Amino acid sequence: MKKVLLIATTIITLASCTENVRARHWGGTENIMLEPNEVLLNTTWKENNMWVLTKDTVTNVSHFREHSSWGVIEGEIILK
Repeated sequence: MKKVLLIATTIITLASCTENVRARHWGGTENIMLEPNEVLLNTTWKENNMWVLTKDTVTNVSHFREHSSWGVIEGEIILK
């Protein structure tokens, strides 16, 4: 019974963790796809959210985008 409870708790814990949380706290992997003609300039963490700074090589406009844990509220700052 203890093994079943332990397995169920582990599965629920891992299922409730987002990709951001796994990558930040437990060394998981998160893949972020860049838009065409964009280059990565920098990434940083703010709590469990990742902020990615990219630059469009055609228009020279920089985008500072948030990748939140649940993907519900994500910000973007455009630098021209």
